[in-house]
Amino acid sequence: MRLLVIARREFFAYFESIIGYVVVALFSALAAALFFLVGDVFFSYNQASLRHFFANMPMLIAVIAPAIAMRVWAEELRSGTVERLMTLPFSIGQLVVGKFLGVWAVFAVALGCTLLAPITVEMLGDLDWGPVIAAYVGTLFMAGAGLAICCFLSATTTNQIVAWMFGACVLLVFNLIHLLATAVFVPRWLAELSLNLDMSQHFNAMSRGVIDLSSIGFYIGVMVVALVANTLVLSSGRFR
Repeated sequence: MRLLVIARREFFAYFESIIGYVVVALFSALAAALFFLVGDVFFSYNQASLRHFFANMPMLIAVIAPAIAMRVWAEELRSGTVERLMTLPFSIGQLVVGKFLGVWAVFAVALGCTLLAPITVEMLGDLDWGPVIAAYVGTLFMAGAGLAICCFLSATTTNQIVAWMFGACVLLVFNLIHLLATAVFVPRWLAELSLNLDMSQHFNAMSRGVIDLSSIGFYIGVMVVALVANTLVLSSGRFR
């Protein structure tokens, strides 16, 4: 229950300024534009499928997740309100998890706005909603892992722009690290490790409509590690 109190506070605080609405609108607009207007556009392959829509999600999340999470701790540290937070009847772990759940809910709202895309496809053809639902579930968990990482990085700086840059760079690395596997000089063990650590590779099966429990477990594991690291950074008292 305490986690929900913190999550609700973080969620509504995000929409107290126009920036929250802009980020949510930007995410849905970019997702729709990349699907309908850019590259191998939907209208060119004449098929009621959202596979190309979800193929863009890893890169979109690498940009949008840091924008959502950058203020979570950086703003608290900059304004000094983190000290007041620490005096509330919550543990640091509860604050960390609660804030994370709040920004995850913000992303869920942004993701919900993209439902106009499958609804449009359904109007134009016979869309199979099973794979779409699986892909949405995968997107939500992949974003959760990315947001947890970005929340941790937000706790390491007092500057929101720096937090966004750190988050975007780290998530891009985690979505492109699979390219190591294609390099001829990379040993087999490192190639396999790069594929196992790559967030986009774990998303591939779910983007095709298969709910892969091992991939969901990977995303949950990333969330746990990032949130524990976030808690340890704040517990160190370096910013207090």
